[in-house]
Amino acid sequence: MSTGVSRAVKKDGTDYYRSGITYRNKHISLGSFSSEKDAASAYREAQAILTSPDIDLVGIIDRCGQLPFEKAVVLLNFRDNGLYFKNPIYLRKGYFSYFLSSDTELKFDIDDLFYYSSHKIQRRQGHLFVNDYGMQYSILSRYGIRPHAVCGRDYRFSNGDVTDYRYANIVVVNRFHGVRKIMAKGGPRYRAVIHINGNHKIGIYNTEEKAAVAYNKAADLAKAAGIAKNFPENYVDAFSPKEYAELYTALKISKRYLACLDEIRRQSG
Repeated sequence: MSTGVSRAVKKDGTDYYRSGITYRNKHISLGSFSSEKDAASAYREAQAILTSPDIDLVGIIDRCGQLPFEKAVVLLNFRDNGLYFKNPIYLRKGYFSYFLSSDTELKFDIDDLFYYSSHKIQRRQGHLFVNDYGMQYSILSRYGIRPHAVCGRDYRFSNGDVTDYRYANIVVVNRFHGVRKIMAKGGPRYRAVIHINGNHKIGIYNTEEKAAVAYNKAADLAKAAGIAKNFPENYVDAFSPKEYAELYTALKISKRYLACLDEIRRQSG
């Protein structure tokens, strides 16, 4: 049997081959392969990465024939930085890179290293998420960005690099559901809008927190009118429960929106 290769048997009786390498007293699995030749090739590729200082992040893609690119990044980081992570992370000065693929490098602050070393980032339909306690969470939630937020409208990347997830580069524009920042005479204002068979204006308010509470009130009124829709609720921690209740009661809602709800009640009644 080739160096670094062992034979194993699947449940159906088919042979397959495992490849592994030991480096700095740590045994590292390189993967499973259908042939001894492929497993041996993965071992040789891994050995070259671990022992050749001229191989770097730019050059490892050319060294990956049988060895998965993600595993090559793991080995390279272990060689250069002395830390082993199961995910494709490479430590840099003051931050780290997480490689989704050979051509997609995400950048994060060191503060997030522990989290992403144990949570694998996945991509589906352009969205990045991790599995945590059996649930899928968008990585944007770590920045206080709500689900279904739109890049360029609700948040933006300060330096224009949409792969740079360092905290200083993430600018949250609209923190709350149904709230949009607008510019008016005298400074910024916040428009609250709710979607019920089209967008309905709730009102314009002088703070985004008030607009968020107004959205919650409009959603409650819609439910009371018999609209069976799962409206997301804004969590507004700027107020005490008493202050929230007083503001909720005092906030004015668009008369046109209230009339629309009355019409819905009549039609359903």
